[in-house]
Amino acid sequence: MDKALNLLKPERLWYYFTEICKVPRPSKKEEKIASWLIDFAKNHKLEYIKDECGNILIRKNASAGYENRKTVILQSHMDMVCEKNSGTVHDFDKDPIIPGIEGEWVKAAGTTLGADDGIGIAVQLAILEADDIAHGPLEALFTMDEETGLTGAFGLKPGLLKGRVLINLDSEDEGQVFIGCAGGKDTVASLPLTTETAPSSLSAYKVSITGLKGGHSGDDINKGLGNATKLLNRFLWNASRDFGIRISSYNAGNLRNALAREGFAVIAVPSAHAKAFEISAETFYRDLVGELHVTEPQLKFSAAPSSAVSTVWTSGLQNSVLNALYSCPHGVLAMSREIPNFVETSTNLASVKEKDGNVFITTSQRSSVESSKKDAGDMVASVFALAGAKVEQSAGYPGWKPNPDSEILRLTVQSYKKLFGKEPEVLAIHAGLECGLVGAIYPGMDMVSFGPTIKGAHSPDERLEISSVAKFWDLTLEVLKEI
Repeated sequence: MDKALNLLKPERLWYYFTEICKVPRPSKKEEKIASWLIDFAKNHKLEYIKDECGNILIRKNASAGYENRKTVILQSHMDMVCEKNSGTVHDFDKDPIIPGIEGEWVKAAGTTLGADDGIGIAVQLAILEADDIAHGPLEALFTMDEETGLTGAFGLKPGLLKGRVLINLDSEDEGQVFIGCAGGKDTVASLPLTTETAPSSLSAYKVSITGLKGGHSGDDINKGLGNATKLLNRFLWNASRDFGIRISSYNAGNLRNALAREGFAVIAVPSAHAKAFEISAETFYRDLVGELHVTEPQLKFSAAPSSAVSTVWTSGLQNSVLNALYSCPHGVLAMSREIPNFVETSTNLASVKEKDGNVFITTSQRSSVESSKKDAGDMVASVFALAGAKVEQSAGYPGWKPNPDSEILRLTVQSYKKLFGKEPEVLAIHAGLECGLVGAIYPGMDMVSFGPTIKGAHSPDERLEISSVAKFWDLTLEVLKEI
């Protein structure tokens, strides 16, 4: 265990968080963490179930005197977003995450930390292990593949869960209690990767944009952050018209639910325009700094000479991709008319990738209004249809409709006020939570979601506020005692 984290309290929670960091758990590759959780259940002589989908459920009997209380489900997800900076050497399939303390925060070096949702798992395990915590019958549900498809929540079957009260441990702002969330869907466009021999008398350059914060495509979509995919394409679109550049390769962004942090393209510029092209790149960099210096102080942009290229995209492909990406919306589409300062509908231009002989463009849409979610997806789809792309859309997942009269909400607010002398904010969240799917499978499930403060989720800047973890722990125990 990291010696510095060993000094943090509550000790067993931080112990388990550090142990969880040692277990690789990329989305859709949760076999190792699932086996680790099963071993935990066996070692502590707790009943467990692994369902057909791969979710793990661990049950614990009530503590003495609480046998007649309601069964409570504590829920988190096993997987983590695997993002790293371009210069970081890390294999998420094999290597442990190394957490460390920086001031008031815990973070990893150059990679995502996995506090989303490793800290939720740690709370569950510390409670399951303890013999001095007051609670009724408990079910600890650990779902798989939350980050890239909500596969575990989709795969839940009626009858698995006995409880009808659920506390989701996957929120990222201490002092806030969530009672609703947005639904979401993906829209993916693809075009055949057609190439030709590079014309002669061209100078090659690698164009790079790095240093952006990135973040969660739901939580952070309204924070004015840069999008590497959008910004890189803006430069290439103008350079194509001004200097007749040709694209040789294009790779920007990464995960569908993360804001694009980095983007790279290898291009060829007619040698007669090379100097003017370099000057335009310097001007573009200054423009970006002027536009984004407040929200993106670490932004870097460069167009550096590169080794010669032998092939370039055909002009038709290049024009289609550049125009479609420039036209494709990104960001907040609508704010709620009912909840102050709440993003209702948004879209994320996530990535451009060359793979298997195609250029794939991945986007995701979110909305707390089902019809608006469909409209946003259709709008994006129409942009790529105009470019002649093949467009596919996921079935998506439902939102979670708020219930302001919820009993578990009342108890959570009451417990928070008792512990900390003030009431928490009660909100809906623009990010997706598994509660929407759980509620669809188990109608009438009474649910809330809360957690510690996590900043920069889904990016290598992910960090967990130490002081908020103790409050998260205390609130969870107090709510369990009061139910």
